Amino acid sequence: MNHKLLGTILIVASLILGLVVITFNYKLNAQADLSCSCTEMQNGGTCAHEQTSTWPTYLGIILSSIIVALGIYLIFFEKSQRQILSTLEKQKETSSEEERFSILLKGLNDDEKKIIKAVKEQDGITQQTLRFRADLHKSKLSILLDGLEKKGLIKKVLKGKTNQVYLKIKI
Repeated sequence: MNHKLLGTILIVASLILGLVVITFNYKLNAQADLSCSCTEMQNGGTCAHEQTSTWPTYLGIILSSIIVALGIYLIFFEKSQRQILSTLEKQKETSSEEERFSILLKGLNDDEKKIIKAVKEQDGITQQTLRFRADLHKSKLSILLDGLEKKGLIKKVLKGKTNQVYLKIKI
């Protein structure tokens, strides 16, 4: 059930309960005032109004206050719960991406790892820049890129006189 709706329902119900308690107390006091007469008081009697107890009124107000507090908590709890859930979802995505990437790297040799890491850091990196980042010779880089392309990990796109290298899989 929606926490916000439940919280609102509890607040409304507690306000109605508080109104009933206060109205009941008012009616009880009015009835006690009507039943008192001055002759009773003069003859040493006690007024029925003085004998009434106020603890039911206080108990009703306390109960109503607790229900209002619970309703307010439920209204605000939903917002914090959504924030916590979204944060957990982001952490889960990040950790699963890192796990997939580390699994992918385990199947590659050291030079291929350098290339994949550099391409992941800068998707669309030029082959010339990649050569400097991976610290590989031009011909060796070309051979490794062809191998990674055959494995379906990267794709090369010709742009001008150089190639741009992109990751083909989402990591």
